[in-house]
Amino acid sequence: MPSSLRPYKGIYPTRANNVYVDDSAVLIGDILLEDDASIWPLVAARGDVNHIRIGARTNVQDGSVLHVTRKSTETPHGHPLIIGDDVTIGHKAMLHGCQVGNRVLVGMGAILLDGAVIEDDVIIGAGSLVPPGKRLASGYLYVGSPVKQARPLSDKERAFLPASADNYVRLKNEYLAEQ
Repeated sequence: MPSSLRPYKGIYPTRANNVYVDDSAVLIGDILLEDDASIWPLVAARGDVNHIRIGARTNVQDGSVLHVTRKSTETPHGHPLIIGDDVTIGHKAMLHGCQVGNRVLVGMGAILLDGAVIEDDVIIGAGSLVPPGKRLASGYLYVGSPVKQARPLSDKERAFLPASADNYVRLKNEYLAEQ
């Protein structure tokens, strides 16, 4: 197991089939990567005080940070980080204790905070801030800081969401073939 996958309290990150984790990424603790997921250079993910789940065919791009919120009296379950299938997380995004549905694009440098819920088929613009507890409805583009619903997604944009994930599956397969 690469040294980029480290235990926390004896729990190691786990990988399903055909997962790519760049050697410069650091994944710690209770993290599950589903089939065909990819983690790119300099990603930091800590599943220490709660768990992280990354869905099938999801890609987390360079420099992104993934973390969770611990359980407490105010939040008995804390806030795990749950990311669905066919999600593209752009460079230097930060996801903290939120839930991301399927077929979502998180733009470069976007920040998603504790308790936010992103429904399926959403695009979050680069540099946007999703405040704690905010719910983003399916089928829209959201932009800004704090994020606001901009407009419905076009058919072309909806079709792009799984295509983006597929592009990263092909790319990570090329990287795996080089190893």
